[in-house]
Amino acid sequence: MRNAISTRRLSLSAMLLAVMLLLGYVESLFPVAGLPGVKLGLSNGVLLVSLHLFGFWHSMLLMLGKVLLSALLFGGIAPMLYALAGGIVSMTGMWLAMRPRLELSSAGTGIVGAICHNMAQLALATAVVETKELAYYGGILLASGALTGAATGIAAGQVLRHAGNLLQKLSKEKEKTEGR
Repeated sequence: MRNAISTRRLSLSAMLLAVMLLLGYVESLFPVAGLPGVKLGLSNGVLLVSLHLFGFWHSMLLMLGKVLLSALLFGGIAPMLYALAGGIVSMTGMWLAMRPRLELSSAGTGIVGAICHNMAQLALATAVVETKELAYYGGILLASGALTGAATGIAAGQVLRHAGNLLQKLSKEKEKTEGR
């Protein structure tokens, strides 16, 4: 029985990863005109759901899988490095925002994740280009991160609200055996 439950957890993880890849691809088809680096961050909403279901380390592995597969399928090394920097900082920020001391709402956690993602990528870009002037773009990234993070956080909250029980059942490994 334990293997069947583990298979459910693996299947749900694979579905979440596939959804993140699909959303990332769809998002790349609709760039925000005139604002380089600004995206909706739809896959961050999926990672927020994953954090609720699986916790930090499992969700971090899903994020790493998404970054690596996206780089292989759609991008290259440079975009992968930016996505990796943003993803690690974003995941850590969202996890901290969900901790009992803060316990932010899904929208608040989404905002933290988006802003952390944007600031990590901006810091990396500033270091790579070796110019401090790039940091002036931070205001735009803060504002866009607040808007997109709230939207993805609200969407993740709705998924958890409406499908949370089903997702919880699929994600948890139970120690039950069936009459054995």
